This record gives sequence, C-alpha cells and structure tokens, in this order.
Amino acid sequence: MRITRRLALGGLLAAPALQFARAAEQPATKLEKVTYLFPAPSFLPAFIPHHLAQSRGYFKAEGLDVSFEVGRGGADVAKQVAVGNADVGGGVGETSMIVRPNGLKVRGVALLGGRPIFQLAARKAANIHDWADLRGKKIGVIGYEDTSYYSLLGALAAKGLKRNDLQIEAVGNAGMTQLMIAKSLDAIMATPDWAYAIETAGVPLVYFPIYKIFPAMAQAVLASDDIVKRRPKVVRGVVHAILHGVRDCMKDPASAARDFIAAVPQQKGKEVAIEAILRRYDSQCYRTDPPQDLGLFDPKRLSTVQHFYLKNKIIRSAVPVEDLYTNEFVH
Repeated sequence: MRITRRLALGGLLAAPALQFARAAEQPATKLEKVTYLFPAPSFLPAFIPHHLAQSRGYFKAEGLDVSFEVGRGGADVAKQVAVGNADVGGGVGETSMIVRPNGLKVRGVALLGGRPIFQLAARKAANIHDWADLRGKKIGVIGYEDTSYYSLLGALAAKGLKRNDLQIEAVGNAGMTQLMIAKSLDAIMATPDWAYAIETAGVPLVYFPIYKIFPAMAQAVLASDDIVKRRPKVVRGVVHAILHGVRDCMKDPASAARDFIAAVPQQKGKEVAIEAILRRYDSQCYRTDPPQDLGLFDPKRLSTVQHFYLKNKIIRSAVPVEDLYTNEFVH
C-alpha cells in the first residue's frame, strides 16, 4: 500500500489518542490507606495544615489515602498509635518522652513549628500580672492526660510553683473557651484559636508565653517505632504533605483559610476569623529560625525538656533522647 501524506498525518494524530485510550484502560494507582488520629476535634484551626494536605491533594501526591479520626488528647493519641489502632497521629514535641517510659514505643517524626502551641492566657480582670499571681487561681487544661497539662506543669516548675499551688481543672476542648468567656476560669493554656475566640467575645486577655521560661514545643506528628520501620514511605508521605500544608498557611493565610472552610462545614462563614487565627499561628507557633529547619527536632532541646520533667517528677523515668524522635522523614 502506498503511504500518502494524508495517511501518515492521520496516523500521527491517531497515535496520541490511542495512547490516551490505553492509559485510560489502565487501573489507577492504588493509594495506601492511612489513619491519622487528631488529639482534639478535627475542625479546630490548629489542624488547618492537615486539612490542606487533604483538600489540596498533597496526601494523594504521596500515594496515600488518609482518613481522619479523633482521640482524647495527645497522650491518648500516642497510646492508640503505639498499639496500632491508628497509623500516625498528632501530639506535641514532648509527647514521646511522656509516654515512652510507660512502654509505648512512639516517637516524633515532624515538629510543626519552632515555638509551643500553648501559652498561658489569663483574663485581664483576674489581676494576674506574673506567674506568682496564679496561686489559688483556677486554670483550665483540656485534660490531665493532655499535653496542655504537661506544658503547664513544666512552666509552673520553672517558676518554682507546684500543682497544688493553684486549681487546675480539666474542662475539655469546649470548656477552654466557654468557661473563660463565662468568667468561671481565671486562665487557660491557650492555643491561638482559643485566645482569639475569647478576645472576640469581649474578654481581654493577658499573655504569658511559655517559651520564655520553658522550652516547650509545637505540635508534632507521631508514629510508632513499628510503623517507622515497616512503612517508612507512609511516614515520609504524611510528614511531607503536612509540612507542605504548614508552609501554605505561612505563605498565604487568606487562601489557606478559604480552602479550610470549604473542607470543614463547621467553619462556614468564618473566613475573616480563620485568617486572623492563622496569622497568629504563623507568628506564635510555625516560624523557625532558620526557616529551613521547619519540621526538625533539636535533640538538645528534647534533652533539656526531658531532664526538667524528670527533675520535677512530671515523668517517672527518662529514655535515650534518640528514641524520642527522628528527623529522617523531614527532608
């Protein structure tokens, strides 16, 4: 058969179409299922980076199909991750040193910022001008197995105060804002979003940043020793996706707020508030020095905190610092 120019051109045009058709017949790459356990309700602004990783396709780009579930505080998350009820989860940088002495082999695999997520926020009307003024006051934490409680104990010890010097109440997530607005608490261990909600309800606050007296840490991604060993690709993918979400929040809080609200119906209509809260997270929690250290644990900082917790009997025993974390999945 004589091959004409028209026939040749037709063949060239048909080839890509044929290749596309064959590609369409191929099964899509199967995503690996992963369960991520939050320490508090998933609709909180603290978890915006995680929702961005989901809605913007960062998890899928890592080959992961991530589902979110909710635990009961950081220590509970660590327990569930350790026994295999969840693949990965969230806590703070100190969580591993709190649970590992109890035989729960969990470690931090990414640190979501350079400063702690909690700071002490007191009602201005409570006349708390210094840490010493907390004596006899009512202070709210999420729970007695939550990292807000352990961070408070560390800060109190740094100031020479004991747990019994004040009234520490476990009030749950909702109680942290509601009871402050109702003036039933004098202070709480506040995240940026809780502080914003209390202030916008007309309750002026005074802040006492913990990092100035105690090297508490930011939110962290937690994984068991077992999953780190058996499924490193999963851990790396989760870490990369969430850190991508953190950087998005820092770079463009407005668009991050919009996408978060689109993904979380409970926050509908709160664009202005969510953007304002994100800017607080950026300045108070996410920023690291230098910026490229985002995600990394500092073993010296971990050692300092663990020594302090041990000395003040917040934990019963210490473990090797290298068992508390790994930085291998960050870069």
